[in-house]
Amino acid sequence: MPHSASAKKRHRQNLRNRDRNRAVKSAIKSEVRKVLEAISTGDVGGAKEHLKTVAKKADQAAAKKTIHRNRAARIKSRLSARVKAASTGAPSKAAPAKGQKKAAKA
Repeated sequence: MPHSASAKKRHRQNLRNRDRNRAVKSAIKSEVRKVLEAISTGDVGGAKEHLKTVAKKADQAAAKKTIHRNRAARIKSRLSARVKAASTGAPSKAAPAKGQKKAAKA
């Protein structure tokens, strides 16, 4: 535990910032899930709308240095590739969603 006044204040700030950062990251993940669910149900229009929200939240988090700007770009790129593939009807070359297993080669 901190002993000096400045260390106590820094500890309070770290706790507050950690909660704020966790909330931002959780919001991004929730929006990503909404995009993936919309794609899986075939709702391309809904997926595009959720993609705009994901892009905005990711860019805002990157601007505040909550996440790295390359991670924000990676999130947007992968999701936009999936939305584009879903809108054209072509199979997606993007990585499968987290938790999904790849098809085994025969």
